[in-house]
Amino acid sequence: MVFPEYRPRRLRKNESLRALIRETRLSPDQFVYPLFIMPGKNKREEISSMPGVFRISVDQLGNEAKECMKLGVNSVILFGLPEKKDAMGTGAHAKDGIIQRGIKELKNKAPELTVITDVCLCEYTDHGHCGCLIGDTVDNDATLEILAKTALSHAKAGADMVAPSDMMDGRVAEIRAALDENNFDMIPIMSYAVKYASAFYGPFREAADCAPQFGDRRSYQMDPANSREAMREATLDVDEGADILMVKPAVAYLDIISRLKDEFDLPIAAYHVSGEYAMIKAAAEKGWIDGDRVMAETLLSIKRAGADIIITYFAKDMARLLQK
Repeated sequence: MVFPEYRPRRLRKNESLRALIRETRLSPDQFVYPLFIMPGKNKREEISSMPGVFRISVDQLGNEAKECMKLGVNSVILFGLPEKKDAMGTGAHAKDGIIQRGIKELKNKAPELTVITDVCLCEYTDHGHCGCLIGDTVDNDATLEILAKTALSHAKAGADMVAPSDMMDGRVAEIRAALDENNFDMIPIMSYAVKYASAFYGPFREAADCAPQFGDRRSYQMDPANSREAMREATLDVDEGADILMVKPAVAYLDIISRLKDEFDLPIAAYHVSGEYAMIKAAAEKGWIDGDRVMAETLLSIKRAGADIIITYFAKDMARLLQK
């Protein structure tokens, strides 16, 4: 048998050579760690469907921030569990709301930490939908003003970046205008530009207590079957002033991440969501897979597909593994 001159195995024979030519690398400073903030004091409750992830009270945020930064994870995204909910989600933009208090605590205890806030109403509405209702229908345009007020309240509290996840048409433009008109023109928007109506969100809905009380979110989140539509959604958000485009979920939509990376010159974020995290954790606990290796391989696949930023519940675990 005659071999070609090039033998790929020459550069795989030891770890030093493999590392020398490695094309894709993970770095903790490109991870974003989600934090769930709950009412009360001295609270830390593990989420049953997301082992290793906790709901914590505002007074515990400083310790969490310090742990993240010690590991090189310098960015977090905040989700809130309010004390009360109502039909309009008014707690989302309350001056003393759970997220607003959390932002202030983090900026006080860890001013160098980048604090990103999720902008949506599902955690604050008593019906669990991402906007206000007319009958059983989410009213897109009436929701925009509330979302803008929410983003503005986060900026006033000290947030470094806002991330609208509601999937209402036109929300990026509305939020950009509200921020600019109030002298927050330097606050970037990381848009959940391509957010699918996914079954992978189940554990998150337990974590954030935000499952819809009726129906589903398929009238405003994207159909998992559609790829070209993702490009239209992302283009709209770019035109409206988004600074970063996000794809959610990540692993089941690597093709979408890759398409956005090729099409747009903005940074691309990917949300490695709760269900994707929970499946790895569950299989590892059963002894069916090597949890650390599957975690690393999964995050590498997201980065290799084109994500510049990875929002993941594995941020701290992966950072620890990279330090070894």
